[in-house]
Amino acid sequence: MTAATVDFPAGGYRYIPGVFQYSAGVVALDGFRIERVELLQPIPLAAGFGFIERFITRRGRPLAAFCACELRSPAPFTDAGFIAFNRHYVGTLERWGIMRDDRNPVARSNVCPEVNKPAEPSLHAFCLTDEDAGASGSFVIAGSGEAEEGHASYRERTIRFGDTSPEGLRAKGRYVLDRMEQRMAAVGAAWRDTTAVQLYTVYDLYPFLADEIVRRGAAQHGLTWHFARPPVVGLDYEMDCRSVPVEHRLPA
Repeated sequence: MTAATVDFPAGGYRYIPGVFQYSAGVVALDGFRIERVELLQPIPLAAGFGFIERFITRRGRPLAAFCACELRSPAPFTDAGFIAFNRHYVGTLERWGIMRDDRNPVARSNVCPEVNKPAEPSLHAFCLTDEDAGASGSFVIAGSGEAEEGHASYRERTIRFGDTSPEGLRAKGRYVLDRMEQRMAAVGAAWRDTTAVQLYTVYDLYPFLADEIVRRGAAQHGLTWHFARPPVVGLDYEMDCRSVPVEHRLPA
């Protein structure tokens, strides 16, 4: 079961507690909305954090308004490599005063393009909150693959590990769809509330697209399929979703 949300008033949102590297999702507090900024081309993560800081500061918002991001990495990490990367990543959140004592309110997706791979971990998009009288309920659900998070090894908790047959992928897809629904339920939302749904896999999802994904209502505004792998070796399928009223696409 997904834990209850925790208010993060400094940022104008509340979050679903997750693992140390990211929360399971965020939802705007009353009087705030979430905005998403997508870069036309990913930029290395250090430069990306600089871009985020400048953007938020120019908007007159505190750095705590940073509430979600989408990363692109060159290739899936080993379990140990993923932990090392995440410790480096959260260092910026600690310096910004967002994360303390391994309590991380920021949602995240981090995937690995199969084609046109970045040379190093890079920023693709991010979200921030802004004040908006009368607004409430916009949300971002963090990316999730077909494994339970927070354990020593992803492999031991992966659904149908190594099975990329049509039925294996269907089982993975069901698990991740369930996870998305659980996280949305924690913020009082469902598929009907989403403005965008993203899916990440290099395998054929068509055999179960209609009767699993579309049937649930997860493609009401279409489905964005990124030809990419989840961030850990052995995972094959990931999704995230959001309800965001304002989106920007900008050069870095």
